[in-house]
Parts: sequence; structure tokens; C-alpha cells
Amino acid sequence: GAEVVFSVDCTKLREHFLPGKREFDRIYFNFPHCGRKAGVVKNRQLLAGFFHSCSEVLAQEGEVHVALCNGQGGTPADQPRREWHNSWQIVALAAGAGFILSDVHPFKAETIEGYKCTGYRSQDKSFCVEGALNHVFTWSTAPLCVTPVSCKTQLGSQQVSFEVPQLLVDKINRGFLEVNSSHPVRTIKEKLSAGLSQAFALQDISSCLPLLHQGHPDGVCPSSIFWITLSPGEAPSTEKMSQGLPNAVLFSHFGQDTDKNVQGGCPVPKLFYLRPSLLPHARTVIKKRAFSPGTLQVFSGPVFRKCQISPHSTPVFHEMLVVLAASRGTENSCIQMLVDNIKTTLNSLHQGVKPSISLQEATSFGAELNDFAAFERQLGEIQHFLCVGADPDPPGSCVGVIRTAPDEFKSRELVLVSASLNLDLLAMLLCGISDWRMLWTWDRRFLRQFPEGELRLFKSFSLYPPSYVHDVSFWVPDGEEFDEVAFHTLARTVSGEMVVSIQLRDNFQQPGTGRRSLCYRVTFQSCDRALGSREAAEMQLRFREEIEQHLGVTLR
Repeated sequence: GAEVVFSVDCTKLREHFLPGKREFDRIYFNFPHCGRKAGVVKNRQLLAGFFHSCSEVLAQEGEVHVALCNGQGGTPADQPRREWHNSWQIVALAAGAGFILSDVHPFKAETIEGYKCTGYRSQDKSFCVEGALNHVFTWSTAPLCVTPVSCKTQLGSQQVSFEVPQLLVDKINRGFLEVNSSHPVRTIKEKLSAGLSQAFALQDISSCLPLLHQGHPDGVCPSSIFWITLSPGEAPSTEKMSQGLPNAVLFSHFGQDTDKNVQGGCPVPKLFYLRPSLLPHARTVIKKRAFSPGTLQVFSGPVFRKCQISPHSTPVFHEMLVVLAASRGTENSCIQMLVDNIKTTLNSLHQGVKPSISLQEATSFGAELNDFAAFERQLGEIQHFLCVGADPDPPGSCVGVIRTAPDEFKSRELVLVSASLNLDLLAMLLCGISDWRMLWTWDRRFLRQFPEGELRLFKSFSLYPPSYVHDVSFWVPDGEEFDEVAFHTLARTVSGEMVVSIQLRDNFQQPGTGRRSLCYRVTFQSCDRALGSREAAEMQLRFREEIEQHLGVTLR
């Protein structure tokens, strides 16, 4: 009962089928080849045309299956694997048409009734299919169209609005911690809260947390802060701010002028910024509330910190902050009880999911801190680091810190102990997610793997994503310290988080003039959607323009 069509040009599929018959669920192409002694370049052109043709006739949930001989695809699944330049580069070619590789498995000709492989050099001869692989491609989510977004929030007794930084447009108000969310970060937060409630009297007061702070957090590097300018005429007075506490948090102002600071050479009015931590607000609440021994207050929500690019460095993550009131003299035993409770809960979460993860307590930390731990040190003295694994030195191992409150928050009878946990890093470690960006994907296949808030070992739906390497070299302005965090932040913003690595390749000082030149290698790679070579090249060009405009460098 099937309809068979002959002489179909694989690069012009839509021309062979009427509009009502173009929504194919599966498109198979077994061992594509241009014929005779065509080299890899011609066969790449054939595949590129085929994938673009598929994009015109494939259903939204459809699949494209392409079988290739061993080594042709150029992915790690090929054994042995050819050098990239000598392969057909199938994943990169599919990405150019909007597809991602979602599965790859052996092609078993013997399981297909009546199948016979012929066509060796355009002859009626069979060819070797031993080790051949079937590559399964699916639609990628479309690139985000980033448009300016205005956000309203409570600041003191006033509701104000501000324009969200472009880097955070797709991350603001995602609701991962809301009641109806099945996101792993919420599951971990709820499980931790349930475990802690068995040992302590727990109160969750996350609903009244302010998104904006005013002033400047003492000891924190200004380049790691997302500074915000309120919409015109909306900056509240200090009097109105103080009347609205605890929904507002004020810090001592940075610099002499209480109304202005400098960011990248430009004045920033009134120093408003997105919260980098929940700790300042917790301290505000502590001042206003009476605590009894054994009482545990829980705060949770997203926090925002500029940082350099790495798989575990997150410019936004969900923090869970617990504050415990302990009788003076019992704080050490309370800290141990708190850590043991967190350990027990997390160990129960990863049973059967990912083995050999244990929560360790470290009173000292190695020289290399991950960005989370390094920033937490800026916020104040830390008594303990909470680390995953036996060795506290790997950059991604620190997932939490424990502090005792400064003297001004201590009563004669009580000592306040706080534990700050990075829920995003915990989700990555417990679910085997190698890249933080996957937690923020818009692709529905991510949350489908965590039904009803279950924690499972994550299986990526985008395999072997192609990467594209570009270098950028420039002269640094004389007498100025180069701001690497701002450099990385621009790369994040321009690429829409498609830059996976930035490495310093050369630091050159010109003899005689003393001018300094830096050369960086920028690697573009997506973890969840198609990224083609042309799109990556366009991102690189925009990145060059942006660093010249905003960082004052001279391109080479």
C-alpha cells in the first residue's frame, strides 16, 4: 500500500511531493555518495543540500536517518575516528540546516529483510558496511530572538521597572522554583527542605525576596555585578526605601558620590543592581525577627553574578540559603547536624542515579576555587566549604559554604549559622549534566526526562555538537587594566551563551612603545541547539565589533 516515487533528487525533495504530502515523520538516506571517486568535499556538499531539503519536508517531531560507512561521519562514535578535515563532518552540515544529532547506533544490514548494499563506485557491487553507523537527526529549537525586556519588581515601598540586561533576557522569571515546576533545581530544593524539616523547625520565607539591591556590597568586585538603571523617574528615595524594609536591602555606597558610580567609564545612576546573593536580605530579616534555638529559616531564588566562561561558571543560578539559630556553645554541633542532614538527603537523591557522589566538609580549600566559591569569599568569612567528592580541589566540586553571622547579628544567647547551597551545581552533579547551560534550555526534551519532579541521570538529546574556533587579537588601551570578566560577559551576550571556552593564547608587549597586545582563542559550541559554521562566524564578527566599542581596544 506504499507509494513509490523514482528519480527523486535528494536536494530538492519538496519538488517531488504535493504540499499535503510533505510532512514526513521519517526520512532515510542509506550511504549517500556522489558516485565514482568523489572526494569528501563533494560528498559534504551533497549532505548539506540534502539536509536543507529535509528542512522543507520534515514534520516537527520527525527524524532524519543517515547511514554512513565507518569513519565517514567524523564523530567520536566512529572507531577508528578520522581526522576532522578528512571526514564528512555530518553533524556540522546538519546543524547548518537546523538539525541536531540525537542518536547514533550501528547499522545492521542483516536485520533489514531484503536489503542489499550495492553501488560501489557506481557499479552493481557491494561495499563494506562493517562498523557502519546510523545517525538520527531531529529538529533543533529555533535561535532565540532577543528583544529588550522590561521587568517590574518591588523596591522598598515602590514598584519599579528596569530593562533586563540582554544576557539575562532568556533567564529572568523562568519560574524553576515555582510550585508547578518539575525542574531538577526545584526537586532538589524541596527534598533538602523536607530532610531539614525532620531535624529542625523550618520556615520558608522566599516569597518576599527583593530582586534589586541598592548601594554596593562591601568587598565585592564591581565588575562581577549586573548594574541596573531604573526606568526614568522611578528611583526611590532612601526614606521610601527604608520604610519598605525588609523588601529592600541597602549597602554603604561605593565611592564619594552617593548618586553615581562608574562602570566602564560611564556614570551609573544611584547604584541599583541585581542581587548577587540572598545573604544580605537574610541579614536584614535576622535584624527584625526573634529567633529561638533550633529554628531554621529557608530562603531561595535566582542570583546573578558576572563571571568568566567555563562549564561550571553560571552568571545566574538558584541559591538556597538556610539560616539556623543555635544556642551559644552548641554552634559546632549544630553545624555538624546541618551538614549531616544535607549529606543524608543528597545521598538519598542520587541512589540509583549516579554513584560515588558524596558531600564533604572542607575547612580549607585548594588554590583553585570555582567561581561560586571565589565569589562567596568576597561576601565574608567562611567557616566551611561543602564539597562533592573526596578531593576539594576540582573547580566544580564546591557546591556550598557555611558561615556564622558577624558579631553585630549575635545575641548573648544565640549564634546564627548560615549555609548557602548552589542548587544548579547540585543538579548538574546529581543528574550527570556536564554543562550548566542545559539547565536553562528551552528544549522541552530536557524536562521530559524529569517527570513529576523525579531525578534521573540525564541523557543528552544533542550528541557531539560541532565546535568552531576563532582567534581575536587586539591592543589594550595604554595604562588600563584589561577587564577579563567584561570581555567574557560580552562574549556571552553577543553569542547568546554559545561560547564554551575562551583561552589566552598570547600576551605580547611591543619593544620600545610598551604597548600590550592580547590574543584569545574563542570556541563556539552549543549544548542544546544547532549551531552552524556561518552563524558562528557571524557571532565572531559581532564580538569583534562589541569589544572594540565597549572595551576601547584596537583590533589587530
